[in-house]
Amino acid sequence: MDLKVEARNLDMRNGWREKIEEEREKIIRHYTNLVLHLRVTIEATPGYKEGGYEISLVASVPNDTVVVKRWGEKVHPLLVESFNVLGLQLKDIVQKKQNHKHQVSAKTQGGVPGGDTCGTVQRMFSEYGFIMTHDKQEVFFHAKSLKDLSMDDLEEGAVVSLAMEDGDKGLQAVWVKAA
Repeated sequence: MDLKVEARNLDMRNGWREKIEEEREKIIRHYTNLVLHLRVTIEATPGYKEGGYEISLVASVPNDTVVVKRWGEKVHPLLVESFNVLGLQLKDIVQKKQNHKHQVSAKTQGGVPGGDTCGTVQRMFSEYGFIMTHDKQEVFFHAKSLKDLSMDDLEEGAVVSLAMEDGDKGLQAVWVKAA
């Protein structure tokens, strides 16, 4: 995990840095390879209260960013609270991922979520589009899901192969490549 620690309007204390490293190790131990980058910012906030501080944690995880902010009068307890909240949010991400994998693995392969299939590009926009599978399911795709081709390489009516999953708003392509 890549770690960046910043101090704003104050000098970083060794005790704070040690606590951040200790909490970082806990995150690594419990959520191996989940957090790609972590930025910890400690800022003196004179407008909050006399001697007030703001702690900000920004964690990059696959396909998402988790942000935790806490305000208070003492840095050490704020660090502990911030990392505890981050841990809870990471736990939720892992549980959602496990639940999703369980749902996908319970389905059969083919033109359904979790399986590879073919389809025809129906509509395209600058960064996304829609594919109609041979069994008449409409699947959303984003330019980021394209493998070995770009949006410029595609045109409406092109036949592609894809893998799909259930997204927040329906079926979405995990990857799309030329058939």
